[in-house]
Amino acid sequence: MHLRFLPLLLALGVMTLPVRADLRAEATESLRRGVAFFTTLNVHGGYGYAATPDNAQRWGESPLGPAEVEVQPPGTPAVGESLLRVWQVTGDDVALAGARAAAAALIRGQNRHGGWDHTIDFSDLTNETVSFDDNQTQAAIGFLLKLNREIDDPALAAAVERSIAMMIATQLPNGGWPHRYPAGGDYHDYATFNDGGINDCVAVMILARRLYPDDGDGGIDRSLRQVARFMMISQLPPPQPGWAQQYNEYLQPAWARTFEPPAVCPAVTVRNLETLIDLWLELGDETLLEPIPDSLRWLRESRLPNGKWARFVEIGTGKALYYDRGRVRVDSVTELHPERRTGYGYETDLSGHLAAVTARFEAALELGRKGLRARENTALAESDERTRARLEVTVRRIIADQEASGAWISREDRFKKVMPRGVRWNGEYEQMDRVRSAVFNRNVALLCDYLELTR
Repeated sequence: MHLRFLPLLLALGVMTLPVRADLRAEATESLRRGVAFFTTLNVHGGYGYAATPDNAQRWGESPLGPAEVEVQPPGTPAVGESLLRVWQVTGDDVALAGARAAAAALIRGQNRHGGWDHTIDFSDLTNETVSFDDNQTQAAIGFLLKLNREIDDPALAAAVERSIAMMIATQLPNGGWPHRYPAGGDYHDYATFNDGGINDCVAVMILARRLYPDDGDGGIDRSLRQVARFMMISQLPPPQPGWAQQYNEYLQPAWARTFEPPAVCPAVTVRNLETLIDLWLELGDETLLEPIPDSLRWLRESRLPNGKWARFVEIGTGKALYYDRGRVRVDSVTELHPERRTGYGYETDLSGHLAAVTARFEAALELGRKGLRARENTALAESDERTRARLEVTVRRIIADQEASGAWISREDRFKKVMPRGVRWNGEYEQMDRVRSAVFNRNVALLCDYLELTR
């Protein structure tokens, strides 16, 4: 079990906490009611990011049509995984039915290439785009893989096979994956790390390799070795041994959108170090750890005076780069249009991520593959009274925040005002009571963690 939301609370070891039967019963009932309500918000089995409690208005990255659902997390695949986990932990048949319905929605929306765009519109299923942006296609495959391991469904098995074949077919000759497929003759064709594109591709192929260790012709293994090589050769040279957001066919950092210049990118670099460790754990190639020390040094040295890291660092000079639409370069975040200043993360605090990947790398050197795998895959946790108290406070808060209907409602939820087509966002927000998929997914994960930890 991977305790995604409790890494600072729990140390690996043997579970010694006394079971609180009353709170376990309340947590189980909370999950049952939460699932019973949330599944009423489905459209053809799928979900968006948010909806009004009566499901009359629905949103993804923008307002959704009446027959439209989101593939991008925290939408349909992420909700499907939450429902699957509830069934695995509690045996709730409503949760399993919801997970199967979410899978059916994805299968129906799977295009002829075997992948997905960021939304599915059930009134028009002609979309042929495979998007690797923002964990869209990858999240869909990951959920279907996990459900396919649990149930016998020929349509599900066939969709999984098609999706893995698609992952192999869309991999670029250099070993990376593009932003989108099929090729369109623009930056979407480039090998893209931005928003975790290639990283999420690696993660889903590792999952496929573990669930399907013999894929016939060794295509999954070969694909992972190809992307491992790409990550090694795409690292930029000293004194800036990081990675760019995207690379053209000549392995050069390249422009994407007009505010995304070719540059060294600290956030991309941190994610890539995690992925290199993942690939090392999976493939056993010791050379995959070799780029990490130089990159860690560069990351520490490239921190801005305000304690954050620039999204883009100019190649050669090391200066922070800030671009608005139209390739308009400015000198600071404050000079950017509100659309860019608040919606893109030109400066971010990577200190926590940097500390985590540094600790993981040091553990890799100390423990080796077997030891690190054992530590990261341990299903139980050791804790003390203080940690138990924190866990119980969190669970009780989740239960207290739940409505009688079973909904977790974000009161006066604040979100960007939708502008007319062609008009840039002007900095205005709207507020409305909404039920958010991200909140549902988070609460489900925490409640399931608690039930598993106190079993």
